Amino acid sequence: MNRNLVLAGIAIALVALGGYSYFSQPEPASKGSGLPMVSVTIPELTAAQQQGEIAYNENCAACHGQNGAGQDGVAPPLVHRIYEPNHHGDQAFFLAAQNGARAHHWPFGNMPPVEGVTQQDVASIVEYVRALQRANGIN
Repeated sequence: MNRNLVLAGIAIALVALGGYSYFSQPEPASKGSGLPMVSVTIPELTAAQQQGEIAYNENCAACHGQNGAGQDGVAPPLVHRIYEPNHHGDQAFFLAAQNGARAHHWPFGNMPPVEGVTQQDVASIVEYVRALQRANGIN
């Protein structure tokens, strides 16, 4: 009899844990307009930042929008104070590209890893994004 109670307790715990995991996941945003979420001032870019822009357009723009402006209902803007260097340092971009990122500031759902992006690509992308941020008052 004790064995049956233990098995029933384990089954209840597993069901509860599964329910918690399911309901604790951030809800993806409803389908939005896909329009840019912020207005971005584009600075004059150095050659290195232009390389970053190319890498950004190839690996990030489909979700995060042109020039890091985000896309309503798709992904957040990277030209936003949340991504300032003191809050999300450069390493956060490397980790997000490599491992994905759990949703924690925005209701867009989790970000998957970016397939095929190299460490050099990410370094260039960070340089580009930081240039955009500085041009828009995010230091």
